[in-house]
Amino acid sequence: MSKSTYDTSLVEDLAKLINEHELAEIEYDTEGLRLRVTRVPSGGFAVTAPVAAAQPAPAAVQPAAPAAAPAAKADAEIKGEAIKSPMVGVVYTAPEPGAASYVSVGDTVSADQTLFLVEAMKTFNPVKAPRAGKVLQILVGDHDPVEYDQPLLILE
Repeated sequence: MSKSTYDTSLVEDLAKLINEHELAEIEYDTEGLRLRVTRVPSGGFAVTAPVAAAQPAPAAVQPAAPAAAPAAKADAEIKGEAIKSPMVGVVYTAPEPGAASYVSVGDTVSADQTLFLVEAMKTFNPVKAPRAGKVLQILVGDHDPVEYDQPLLILE
């Protein structure tokens, strides 16, 4: 029998994320390790065996790097608080198609005002302002896929 080459606490952490955000599955991919944790109907979890990352995998990771660069650049250029996505899903900037956006750059918002909706598993979850402030920058577009903890908006 071969020993595991990964930390089992990683699987536990991924399972907790699935439960907290009611996801169907989550995938973790890094150099030499790829895990997929899937919620099964009985309430348990299925973990696919870790496999060595294939050569094309690093190429798939490269497009994610430029997406992170603008957020880092925005943090360096604009001072303010980043309002982040509470879950993985699709962001909606307006309450319905064709309607005006919840907020625009330059708007002043109040505490608990809805800024976006994030759809996850057919459920629309509001992202609300944690405090009053001015919208300095919007970092996502309507119908953009978003990751957990991804900055969505910069609030002054």
